[in-house]
Amino acid sequence: MLYGHDKVNILMQPSQITYLKNVSDDLGINLYLKRDDITALGTGGNKLRKLEYLVKDALDKGATMLLTTGGAQTNHGRLTAASAAHFGLKSAIVAVDEYPGEISANLILDGIMNCNVYLVHNDGTRTKQEVAEEAFAKITKEWENKGEKVYFICTGGSNNIGMLGYYDCSLELDKQLKEMNLEDPRVITTVGSMGTYMGLFSGQKNENLGFRLTGVAIEPFPDGIEKTAIEYYNSCKEEFGMKFEAKESDFDLTCDYHRGAYNNPCKEVRDAIYYLGSKEGIIMDPCYTGKTFAGILEMVEKGEISKGENVVMIHTGGTPGIYTKHHRVEFEKELEKYIHII
Repeated sequence: MLYGHDKVNILMQPSQITYLKNVSDDLGINLYLKRDDITALGTGGNKLRKLEYLVKDALDKGATMLLTTGGAQTNHGRLTAASAAHFGLKSAIVAVDEYPGEISANLILDGIMNCNVYLVHNDGTRTKQEVAEEAFAKITKEWENKGEKVYFICTGGSNNIGMLGYYDCSLELDKQLKEMNLEDPRVITTVGSMGTYMGLFSGQKNENLGFRLTGVAIEPFPDGIEKTAIEYYNSCKEEFGMKFEAKESDFDLTCDYHRGAYNNPCKEVRDAIYYLGSKEGIIMDPCYTGKTFAGILEMVEKGEISKGENVVMIHTGGTPGIYTKHHRVEFEKELEKYIHII
């Protein structure tokens, strides 16, 4: 029970922390991964922590169906579908997005888990939010007319209840780091919809935990990332009665490594993915973790991460993103040299 909210059990166990010896030797730091990519359902990923609380709230409210939103290839949508299947619920995804030209990656996995995906065209005469809200209302009514009780989950599961999943993780992580006797550890996580970072931040500050926290944005924040963070935190603080009084300066967030846009193919990111794969046999994705890892490599190069520093990156999953068409074609061109027909 956390701030009056209970959860269902999806993760089954604490996610492990892996030491990246070969990369650490190269970089002159001690780099670890917390493997939230190998959690229990739907090929794994960070959204399952949020969904533990969101699904419990849905079940408590008598829901029979989970409806969520994101891009056509949403990782959160995939894991919402997996969680729904696990608990005997129906699921659907609404994406204000174009058909990507093929059914691949997460779209295949969504279908395997019996999740309906609604792709909604935006003609540009209205905002994306307006188009989405109209679609949510239409699809909710459609399913309610079939007898379902629909529970809506926002993008990434990053609302106040969803944030609690990574508040939990902050406690789990702090315990693991203390058992490892790491000196002044620094946790680095990807920042997109911000629920993962916000949960870690809220736990760190309100529980006085023993790690530093850095968030690496993988997309621009036009209104300012610290402004977005303080508004999100204050909303959680008000709802749950958290004690820590946050200022914008309390958030260690960087927008220096998003490479210009969300989910855009980028050579530097693919090179970082190749480097980690060849050194450690661990795969990252081109939208989230690959950008964050590429950012870590640059932070070391620029001295923003000190030699000998203990760094723990949260591996949030998202590996199916490699197989989305606009990324896959770039990988195929660059990796063709490894195929030998004899």
